Amino acid sequence: MTLHHPAKGLAAALGLLLSTQASAQFSGQTLYLFNWSQYMDPNIIEAFEATYDVDVVENYFNSNGEMFAKLQAGGVSQYDVVVPSNYFVPRLIETGLVQPLDHDQISNLDNLMAKFIDPSYDPGNQYSAAYQWGTTGLVYNRSALGEVPTSWGVLFDPAINPNQPFAVAEDSQVSLGSACAYLGHGYDCQARDALTEAAELVLQAKQRDNFAGFIQGTPVLQQLVRGSVAAGMTYNGDYIFLKSEDPQGFADIDYVLPQEGAEIWVDTMMIPAQAPNPELAHAFIDFILDAEVGAQLSNWNYYSSPNAAALPMLDEILQAPPVTPTPAQMDRLSFTPSLEGEALQFQQQLWREVQSR
Repeated sequence: MTLHHPAKGLAAALGLLLSTQASAQFSGQTLYLFNWSQYMDPNIIEAFEATYDVDVVENYFNSNGEMFAKLQAGGVSQYDVVVPSNYFVPRLIETGLVQPLDHDQISNLDNLMAKFIDPSYDPGNQYSAAYQWGTTGLVYNRSALGEVPTSWGVLFDPAINPNQPFAVAEDSQVSLGSACAYLGHGYDCQARDALTEAAELVLQAKQRDNFAGFIQGTPVLQQLVRGSVAAGMTYNGDYIFLKSEDPQGFADIDYVLPQEGAEIWVDTMMIPAQAPNPELAHAFIDFILDAEVGAQLSNWNYYSSPNAAALPMLDEILQAPPVTPTPAQMDRLSFTPSLEGEALQFQQQLWREVQSR
């Protein structure tokens, strides 16, 4: 993978800000990071390693469900920092898979924008700190599909796409939310009858001859370039990132936010309940929340920064769509609901039926 930006002396600059004693505190330790793929600038990792005299081992997941299952299967004691999306934060807290943050060890927490302080999914930021934010939209190959409406109908209406292969996200809440939006119930629908109707729509899509499978956002972009699918769901930053790497391959591939509504999300940093190195994990979170590091992260992966102190240092491309939605687009975006109890069980049962039929 080609790197977007040089380190610009980041390790040296930040190293000067840290006392020898602080660096020596962690010398020789290893931080285990469980993150989405293609989401972290390698230069930032190198800077953190140099600053604290530590190693970082990165492992990757492609969906929140995959991350959650890995933590339940023993990963809770294998990783120091995980990066779940906002609607999975309450689930991780309620299941005891994560530990509270010690705000005294995260001085840069104050750099976050007001809307990411005291969020509804984690009041008081007791367990999480925002990492990046973005949108989930429709991506399609214009040369394969021709002129199509800015609508989830590209996936759900066979009249719009009768024969080109398409995929739906494997994340149940994202797919059901998109189906809910297309049906006019809103992306953040939670009513049982609306969710049932949405599940039926996804099932109908699954049973069509040109359904290519449940494919998550990053892999579906790779399949679009190869021509094995013509449409799917993906994330705005991944689209811009890969398009910058392969302009020719993405020449006919467009990313849009459907007129019916779509997802806005926040990915967060959390520490598993049995993390091997929780104090080093706090140091890593604080490092990422530094203004310069926050800007470098967004300038590298093309996602929006929740870091107010980083905004003056962001590249111009991050200030316009599709990275930063227009006011009209923002009005159509909703957070995926954080489900619990019977509501979560009902949604999971619906998705099991979709997958099994």
